[in-house]
Amino acid sequence: MLRFLYVGSSDVSNDLEYYTTILEAKKVWDFTSMGTRVVAVEVCSGPLLLLAGHRPAPSVLPVFEVGNLKASVKEFKSRGWQPDGGEFEIPNGPCYLFKDPSGNQMAIFQDVRPKLLESGFHEAS
Repeated sequence: MLRFLYVGSSDVSNDLEYYTTILEAKKVWDFTSMGTRVVAVEVCSGPLLLLAGHRPAPSVLPVFEVGNLKASVKEFKSRGWQPDGGEFEIPNGPCYLFKDPSGNQMAIFQDVRPKLLESGFHEAS
């Protein structure tokens, strides 16, 4: 299932103003960590848009949720799939980046911490 679209941002505050004022998107959460800011906005009933200061602008990274990341990775690898680097963590859980044959980057993750950022989670200082 397509859960998120990471939208690269050169100015998260400016982009957030555009999405909430012009497009009337709803801000769902706003998280700053390790020198970058990511804000989730709900534009429609589809996946959340994540305005991401650490992603290059312009770019869009589709992020798909799988039920079992280890099993999905094993299955995909058996069919010739290759990750673009190793496993890493996003707030919701473990994740892998990969590219399609045309070079479009995508990600898969397992949601082991559902609604973490919506709950008001703050990283320990």
